[in-house]
Amino acid sequence: MTFFRYWDIFWNRTTSKRARKKFLGNRFEVIMDTENQAEISFKSTWNGSQSDELPLNSDLRFVMLRDTPGFYTYAIVERLEGWPLVYIENLRVVFKLQQDMFHYMAISDERQRIMPMPVDRETGKVLDYKEAVLLTNPTNPDLKGEVDDKYFYATDNKDDRVHGWVSSTNPPVGFWMIIPNDEFRTGGPYKQDLTSHVGPTVLSIFVSRHFAGDDLVIKFQQGEPWKKVIGPVFLYLNSNSSAMDNPTILWDDAKRRMNQEVANWPYDFPVSEEYIKSNQRGIIRGQLLVNESTTTLVPASNGYIGLAPRGDVGSWQRENKGYQFWTKTDAMGNFTIENVISGTYNLYATVPGIIGDYKYTFDVQVTPGSSIELGSLVYNPPRNGATLWEIGVPDRTAAEFFVPTPPSEYNVHVYQNNFESIFRQYGLWEQYSVLYPENDLVYNVGTSNYSKDWFFAHVTRNIGNKTYIPTTWKIIFNLEIVDNASNYTLQMALAAAQRAELQVRFNDEKVVEPHFTTGKIGGDNAIARHGIHGLYFLYSIEVKGNLLVKGTNTIFLTQAIATNPFQGVMYDYLRLEGPHQ
Repeated sequence: MTFFRYWDIFWNRTTSKRARKKFLGNRFEVIMDTENQAEISFKSTWNGSQSDELPLNSDLRFVMLRDTPGFYTYAIVERLEGWPLVYIENLRVVFKLQQDMFHYMAISDERQRIMPMPVDRETGKVLDYKEAVLLTNPTNPDLKGEVDDKYFYATDNKDDRVHGWVSSTNPPVGFWMIIPNDEFRTGGPYKQDLTSHVGPTVLSIFVSRHFAGDDLVIKFQQGEPWKKVIGPVFLYLNSNSSAMDNPTILWDDAKRRMNQEVANWPYDFPVSEEYIKSNQRGIIRGQLLVNESTTTLVPASNGYIGLAPRGDVGSWQRENKGYQFWTKTDAMGNFTIENVISGTYNLYATVPGIIGDYKYTFDVQVTPGSSIELGSLVYNPPRNGATLWEIGVPDRTAAEFFVPTPPSEYNVHVYQNNFESIFRQYGLWEQYSVLYPENDLVYNVGTSNYSKDWFFAHVTRNIGNKTYIPTTWKIIFNLEIVDNASNYTLQMALAAAQRAELQVRFNDEKVVEPHFTTGKIGGDNAIARHGIHGLYFLYSIEVKGNLLVKGTNTIFLTQAIATNPFQGVMYDYLRLEGPHQ
């Protein structure tokens, strides 16, 4: 078995065309060579006279341990003070496997399948994005009529621990990417990224714009220094003759190995002094409670809570230069964040079923060997009044809303017992214009069902000849009593946005100036990339009581920018609250 591997990076100087650089290394060194461990280094150093080269030093490491079936790789990347401005869009490690050997790919327990060949994409029909190709004459005739797109196999960071391929050889061989920890990846636990795809390609992506846009581009200003250790990740190989008829045998073994690697984090073997060992790290403990009613505190169960560089509420999802350390709370809201690198952080959290983001009031200072007890913390989520009605579930995704059947001409592999198959489809955005060819969506509070009557994405309407127009959705609701002298609140959480402007009007669709507008927001492209979320937005919209009436009311939601089919938003949750209390 042979494979081709490389680390690479996509970068630019703000106005220049994006460039790609492979980290080849101009200096090779054997760092360790013993009977139990070998570690080698490939270093590349920027020379200030190289104005057309990426101003970044890199030290790529590869490690093999005795009796370990695979190898580890990590990188130390660095900018020195005084170096020029540069933007980094993508940083990753890539493995290309033998095309004639590897055909079976596994991303999760449910997402496993025989994959197309690269030549099938070359002979197929490119669709609206170059990554999406209709297979017209594939090598495997069973795949004819399928759409192939690497974005079908994207996964949240929190769920991406192992993925890879199984060969068709006898005995079969598994090649697996194991990511034991997320501390070195950008964007936090909900950041989506690519995994494995046609090639056969195996990826671990550490920095990218995917499902986020420019917010996740690392923007280094003139003179700004930076250093970060990325990885290690583990490339695991396994084999079992019984997997000839059942490749999941190798997948199950890879999962067992993944759990072992996770338990061993942080590793004790990397030689580089830049890699921080466990005895140089700290631990944080506490409990998170939620105050939704002002009278009863409830545990923030199954929430994600983590330390990230200092910033505003929710800034962790756009943070891209430092380390992040996340864990899940238990049923009582208790949490333990282990193996935190020394530094000053903010503590952030997001809780399923609760809108908004939590941020601890004070900085958290972690020192080597420190053990910090924060005690019981209380999250007071945004709320100004009693709930009058709500649409959706506050979980940072649009998964609970209506996802249509895709156009019949676009077949996509459907997995058994996998909810992601519902939205990992091609052309779903086209179905809005089919379902609503003339009149837009109308949602009647009290009688409509958001799982059937609320389209998963507020997109543009195609009126033919690749011409698109804005769309206005209506929420119709009844109020028995209105306090015209008080203010109400519309809590509007968005799960994604792509070059959109969402305008909100109350009981007057024709008023020129909307009562609220988001302005132009978003660049996550989640609609086109078959994601059910991108970056999260929350707007607490003040509604003057004199805009509402006793009886029937209508909220008009207009997605006002319409130049292509992928512009729009995904809603996470909407809630109208009564007068401020």
